[in-house]
Order: sequence, then C-alpha cells, then structure tokens
Amino acid sequence: MAVASLKAELQQIAEAFPKGHPTFRVINANIDEICCQFVTNSGTHEINCTISEPYPTSTPMWYSDSEDKNVTQVMEALENEKVRNKYVVTEMVRFIVIQLCGKFGLDIPSQIKELEKPPTPVLKYGSIAPVDISSSEEEDEDEDDATLEADVAAETEEARKETSDIGTENLAVLARIKQNQRKDYIDGRVSGSVQASDRLLKELKAIYKSDSLKKGCYSVELVNDSLYEWHVQILKVDPDSTLFKDLNKLKAGGGHGSVIISITFRDSFPFDPPFVRVVCPILSGGFVLAGGAICMELLTKQGWSSAYSIESLIMQIMATLVKGKAKIEFSAPSSSYSLSRAQQSFHKLVQIHEKNGWYTPPPGDG
Repeated sequence: MAVASLKAELQQIAEAFPKGHPTFRVINANIDEICCQFVTNSGTHEINCTISEPYPTSTPMWYSDSEDKNVTQVMEALENEKVRNKYVVTEMVRFIVIQLCGKFGLDIPSQIKELEKPPTPVLKYGSIAPVDISSSEEEDEDEDDATLEADVAAETEEARKETSDIGTENLAVLARIKQNQRKDYIDGRVSGSVQASDRLLKELKAIYKSDSLKKGCYSVELVNDSLYEWHVQILKVDPDSTLFKDLNKLKAGGGHGSVIISITFRDSFPFDPPFVRVVCPILSGGFVLAGGAICMELLTKQGWSSAYSIESLIMQIMATLVKGKAKIEFSAPSSSYSLSRAQQSFHKLVQIHEKNGWYTPPPGDG
C-alpha cells in the first residue's frame, strides 16, 4: 500500500470536510477505513469506505446503510468500472459530493475545489525535500498517532461486540464472504450492488444473533457463500399442525424432516422483494403454488416494504404454511418443484391479484 500518498489524500479530505461541515463530514479517516456523513434537510446519510491493500491498485469499496434512492444511485454509479479504475480516494469523494448535491438539489460546497489540488505530503512518511521537524510538530504527530490508536481500539471493540453473539461456524461464513468480496473487487468481478450486499450482510448478522435461530426453529445456509441465494430449513412448526405430523413421518422414513425454502435476492434489494419458493418436500395447501412458489402479498412489489427484515419474512412464511394447513404429498415426484415452474405460477398469481386485489383476513385471523 502506498501509505505516504494515501495518508496525504486522507489528510486533504479531512481538512476540506471536517466534522462540523454543514454538507459533507469526514467523521473518521485512517488507512483502512473512511467514515463520512452527507447532511440534507431530511436527515443525515452515513457513507463509508473500506480500503484494501494494495492501494491504489485495489479500488476502495464504498457503501452506505441509507435506503434513500438518491444515495443508492450514487453508490452504484461509483461502482461503474470506468469510475472505479480512474479515481483515487480524493477523486471518489469529489465524485460522491458533487453527485449527491445534484441529486438532493444542494449547492456544491466551495471546499470541493481543495480536492482538485495535489495533496500535501505528510511529513512523517517523508516528503519530496528534506524538512526539519520541530519538537512541536513531533508532539502533534504523537498526538495524531495516539488518536489513531484510540480510533482503532474503539473500532476493534465495536467489531467484537457486533460479533460476540455469533457462533464460530457462522463467523467463518462471514469471514469467507468478506474475503470473497475483496477478491472480487480486486479482480473486477463485482456481482450484485453495494446497497444490496451491505443490507444482506446486515440481515445475515441479525439472523445469526437471533433467538429463533439459536433455538433451532430454522437454519440458514448460503448457496456457494453467496449473499444473494439462501436456503432456509424450517425445523420447527406448530406441534398441533398436520405439517408437524407429516415432517415427523418423513423423518422416520429416512427424510430430512424439515421444509427447505429458497430465497433469492436481486441487485435492487431491499427495494424489491426476494423470490421465495419451497424446494422440498412437495406440499399441498399452505398457500404453496405449483412449482413451489408461495402465495403471499408480502412477496410482491405491491405488498413489500424495504423496512421488512428477512427474519420476520421467514417467521411469516412459517406461520403461513401452518395457517394454510400445509401437508406433505408423499407420493408426488420430486420433479414437481422447479425454479422455472415456481416463477411461472407466481407471475400468474401476481397478474390475477393485480386485477382482482388481495383478500385481507379479519384482524382476529392474523
């Protein structure tokens, strides 16, 4: 990593946009991460950047937790191959500020011009010509080092707390995801979108911490460690239900004794719903359609909300199967369910309900 040039760029950004800036604020910046805020009349949007070695050969990865479409569009525009390959950190910040101001109708801060100038070398890492460093300057640098160490310690503690309730196997999954993401960025093989990947990782961590998962109500497996394709095993259902009895019968006969559902996500998640289908066993009732698709308004654009969590979706599906009196068709061929058939039946279902509307049960029915 070109530490000297990176430190100079980070210093230039932090000086141009300090924590008190009315529009764009650099809250924290070190050689591994940049944490920023973009301030609008409607609220503040967190924007972060992860810097990987070797910089600038490895392009920094920008992302945001904001669900505002303006922020999402700018983050996705920054992913454009030409933009990513052309810009260093200062140019990326310049791009973000200009684009966001345009999206939100705000004046571009005058400080943006500071980023057009070559960054001033940071003395501790060497400058073009030898410079005498006074004791006061050395003290300032010592203070900077102490601040940096404190920031790193705080970030480490925050990361520890974030993963303290997650099991060892699931932590290994998260580590593989992070490693794969970095490798994909280095190789220029980025799949999905920053917004979707960031939200899905957040959802996965929440599920790994959930009581329902720890109690064995369901389990989650990522297909090929992809955040965009999940297999969820429903392990526990209402013991008074027909489905419960059928699952026990299936298990006694050598089956897995669970309902496996597939959840796939698009780049537009969380603004568009995931596609959900039953993989096995073959069910009748339970609002399960031909091919394994599930009849739920929640899974359509009309009924979906970006505020919904994936765990709440899983729990809702579990309740829907029981409420719809799902039962296993033991004699049905396994080929009855497929992705293409599920997509076709779900598409037809949506067309019908768009024309006739959805039935809303009485409040007492859930």
